[in-house]
Amino acid sequence: MTDADSGYVDGDINQLDGPDDFDDDGNLDDEGADARDGGAEAAISTAVLQHIATSLAEDPGAVSVTTEARGQRVTLSLNVAQQDMGRVIGRRGRTAQAIRALVAAAGAREGLTTSVDIVD
Repeated sequence: MTDADSGYVDGDINQLDGPDDFDDDGNLDDEGADARDGGAEAAISTAVLQHIATSLAEDPGAVSVTTEARGQRVTLSLNVAQQDMGRVIGRRGRTAQAIRALVAAAGAREGLTTSVDIVD
């Protein structure tokens, strides 16, 4: 199958990097999947939460994210400056709900169940 036959368009973000992404069975190669304890494997989820929080905060230096892993479940605790709490939570908690949804999607990509706690 050529690139023209596959529908590939230059710059398409939905394409994989190369043929080495798959194992012998044709499944996506998930190196280190057996060693998932949440800590280092929650790197994408942590980075997503860190990026969103620093983008929202007026004081990005006060943003910190800590992780606690239990098996396939990871709890991410978000600390922000007191004046940024309203911005991170949003009206009726809509921004916080959206943040939790995005981090959950990133966690699902890592094969983890994630939850976000916004700490006072």
